[in-house]
Amino acid sequence: MSSVFTLPKRLLRSSLAPLALFSRREDGSASFEFAFVAPLLMLILGSTFELGLLTVRETLLERALDLTVRDIRLGTGTAPQHDELKNRICERSYLLHDCDQNLRIEMIQLDPRAWVDPRQDADCTDRSQDVEPVRAFIHGRENEMMLVRVCVKVQPLFPTTGLGAAMQKDGAGDYSLIAKSAFVQEPR
Repeated sequence: MSSVFTLPKRLLRSSLAPLALFSRREDGSASFEFAFVAPLLMLILGSTFELGLLTVRETLLERALDLTVRDIRLGTGTAPQHDELKNRICERSYLLHDCDQNLRIEMIQLDPRAWVDPRQDADCTDRSQDVEPVRAFIHGRENEMMLVRVCVKVQPLFPTTGLGAAMQKDGAGDYSLIAKSAFVQEPR
């Protein structure tokens, strides 16, 4: 009985011997590791760079909006128009390419005594669609609370990989940067 099983075992051992020898060899193991780890590291590096640039752009947009709203608050008696505000914001946020084409501004009146939440979706451009006119830009009267919401569309650096692929994009492949600021109209 034992002779019947020894023949297949020997055949199996002899056929698996090259595989066993291959599994014990260590030459080329660094190349094998590099082939698996390098794409992952490049993906992490690219996503880190994408996130850093997104953060810088968002910060510059927030700062530009804050400085512009400060100008509105301190400039009593003046009511800057939509295009003037747009130019001020674009001048102050220098890392936003085609800012004058992609930036949309909304100015919405808010009543703190009878609160109604403003619309959640910001008014943004979409380069894959026709341009729409200004949605809401009301200067407001004295002592009224105003919400200024700015949206600009930006192209990701790496749109097909990592963080760039995970972002919510429009038809043209751009993602939205949205900044908000509220202020009270000073008496004129």
